[in-house]
Amino acid sequence: MNMKNSKYIRIFDTTLRDGEQTPGASLTIEDKIEIACQLSRLGVDVIEAGSPMSSEGEKKVVKEVANAGLETEICALARATKSDIDAAIECDVDIVHTFIPTSPVQMKYAVGLTRAQVLSSAVDSIEYIKKHGLKCEFSPMDATRSEVGFLKQVCETAERAGADMINVPDTVGIMIPRTIHKLIEELKKVVKVPISIHCHDDFGMAVANSLAAVEAGATQVHVTINGLGERAGNAALEELVMALHVICKLETGVNSRLLYSTSRMVSTLAGISVQANKAIVGENAFAHESGIHTRGVTVKPLTFEPIKPELVGRTRTLVAGKLAGTRGIKAELEDVGIRPTEDQLKEIVHRVKNLGDKGKLVTDADLLALTSAVMGEVIPEEKIVDLCDMAVVTGIKVIPTASVRLVLDGKEYIAAETGVGPVDAVLKAIQKLTSNLAKIRLNEYRLEAITGGSNAVAEVVIKVEDEKGHIVSSRAAREDIVMASVEAMINGINKCLIEKRKLGNKNCE
Repeated sequence: MNMKNSKYIRIFDTTLRDGEQTPGASLTIEDKIEIACQLSRLGVDVIEAGSPMSSEGEKKVVKEVANAGLETEICALARATKSDIDAAIECDVDIVHTFIPTSPVQMKYAVGLTRAQVLSSAVDSIEYIKKHGLKCEFSPMDATRSEVGFLKQVCETAERAGADMINVPDTVGIMIPRTIHKLIEELKKVVKVPISIHCHDDFGMAVANSLAAVEAGATQVHVTINGLGERAGNAALEELVMALHVICKLETGVNSRLLYSTSRMVSTLAGISVQANKAIVGENAFAHESGIHTRGVTVKPLTFEPIKPELVGRTRTLVAGKLAGTRGIKAELEDVGIRPTEDQLKEIVHRVKNLGDKGKLVTDADLLALTSAVMGEVIPEEKIVDLCDMAVVTGIKVIPTASVRLVLDGKEYIAAETGVGPVDAVLKAIQKLTSNLAKIRLNEYRLEAITGGSNAVAEVVIKVEDEKGHIVSSRAAREDIVMASVEAMINGINKCLIEKRKLGNKNCE
């Protein structure tokens, strides 16, 4: 197999074969064709389209992928048997990937073959593939639990039989970088054909082991999108490729800007969600909450980002939460065209942190609702009416009752009322005071937006009307709907009174 240059690493994608073996994954023929087309656009060197011997449906999809005119080599998997290889050949693929166990435990219990039988089957299979004019990639299955002397013998034998590539599978993911590096070095002493690596993630080291194998001389890596695969999965393409590009300064044919869109497509079609904190493609991979982090990335992204998010098709996210800093929240608001004053920003940050302290995930919608409420509030110096305290009682077989204590122009007033619910009761109590004292009543109440779950931020929009029929609106956002309603009501009353007094007792506008 031609290698483009000494710094080029081939990417062998097995999402459609090994990735589909993920427990719970489900792909239709149409799904697999769509993914194959996306993988070709992504720029992988080889697509392992499936195992034709497993079913007629699988055979059909492999053949369709092979004949789709994609700009990548198409491979089919086959056990080291003539019938499996025939099924692969009939699919018009470019490469047949054949395998046979070489570890003592698998030779004895998985296939019941002796060493001599394994060697003979490997030779027969490779020669049969080459006789049909196809490229052959050979895998000594469970290589990392095989006796090293026998593994070398198998690989040498496979090379003599005509194998174009020797793939080394860490079938149960037991290696660490140091041991896989040493193994590849040992195999390179006895074979001259290119060596590939196929790592599983049982101990969370598939990508690290793949990189160690490359460092030792492997020139091709087996990967899957999102690390899909049996048990804990395979080496994740997106992680491996970016590590090769950024850390190792090596080249691949992958267009990294398509990594995120490819990840999302595969996740959607396979029905397997990507964990939020997954490297490169997880939703939190480029999200910053901590104050020092958000301050850093808004000034110089390199402070807390090893790669630019745009490089993998992502955008940076500054998260509002209890660890959020003023600079981060300000930058997040400015991104959507909102520029609060210094005092308003301080209050917004205060409310965000309060929500975070209560364990609330502050979403973008929450932040915007809080901001809208704060920027629409009357500043403390201008308040004519202020809430001192309130109490609300509600429950089964209990009539909702509320009592409030307000200060109007420095003088305290108390009122109590019942209602159909706690919000109704508290607003009636406030109106009981303000309709007599300030001639202002509630005109309209609306729950504008609720975001999140049971501890959601509620945004309340209220319109109040003075005695001459002029209306002003106000809003408030809190995780407590009653408190949001009270704040909106008090704020609306203040707006109306302030405007009225500024105009010398003229109408509110």
